[in-house]
Amino acid sequence: MDVLGAWRAFVNVSEHGSFTEGAAATRIPQSVASRRIAALEKHLGERLLDRSSRRVTLTRFGRDMLPSAKRLVRLAEAMEDEAERARLSPLRLAVPDACGVRDLAVLDADARRKGVYLDFHPAPPAERAELVRSREVRAALTAVPPDDGTWSVRLGLAGTADPPVRTVHLESLRAGRAPLSARRRRIWIQPEDDVPHIRDRVFRMRDAVGLQPAQVTVAPSLVAATAEVVGAGDLLLCSPKQAEDLGLHWRPVGDLQVARGFGVAAAIGDDAERVRTRLREEIARCLGAHRPGRDAGPADETTAGGGR
Repeated sequence: MDVLGAWRAFVNVSEHGSFTEGAAATRIPQSVASRRIAALEKHLGERLLDRSSRRVTLTRFGRDMLPSAKRLVRLAEAMEDEAERARLSPLRLAVPDACGVRDLAVLDADARRKGVYLDFHPAPPAERAELVRSREVRAALTAVPPDDGTWSVRLGLAGTADPPVRTVHLESLRAGRAPLSARRRRIWIQPEDDVPHIRDRVFRMRDAVGLQPAQVTVAPSLVAATAEVVGAGDLLLCSPKQAEDLGLHWRPVGDLQVARGFGVAAAIGDDAERVRTRLREEIARCLGAHRPGRDAGPADETTAGGGR
């Protein structure tokens, strides 16, 4: 028996003095209202309504039960309102500060269509993890090794010139081998990639191929790194999507496979699962997660990296 539905029907029928009007107020057919109240009376062992006259009236037992029934119905309605507000309450989500405004806006719109309301907090990797621990956000897209993550974003090098080669090799940037105009070109690592599983691998490869230490540098911000790329002809370690958004030409690195990995951390497990499962594809699009066949360059050569 739907106990709450039966009490709601009882309250409305008693207030309207009619099964027809009470059922309409409850938004159920008259026959359903009648059955529910009858089942409630059977459950309680007493009559709630007197049906002997044309107008429905309360029995003595019904009059005694009506105040409590009204409190129950009001409490149920209040709880339903609270539940709706809780469902619409934004889920504060820490995201990479490298995500573009349009990408976040599209993610927000896609999430709303799935009944998830997001409130973004852009931050670098270490800060995102701390925001979850301090419960300043409900969930965060955390930086993890790509094999451990839900999403993986392939990284390569991007510059202002469109090189006629398919793949960049770091050794081509050595001062002794590169043309004069390309000497000491730097590779800039943005804050999003200043994590051990990316930064340390790039530094090790820098040393292995004989680049100067200053040729691979962690930038204070993506803006600062991009300014060096645009103004000085340097290269930015980034994803294909970032390069496209910044108007740069991207190539994979032939002798170094690096990728961003992203997982979800949350103070409450349900929030993590909600983000991970319900928004998996939408977050992948926002991050520019790698899709096979998308990242190839225009040429077939795999020799020295291009530049200007």
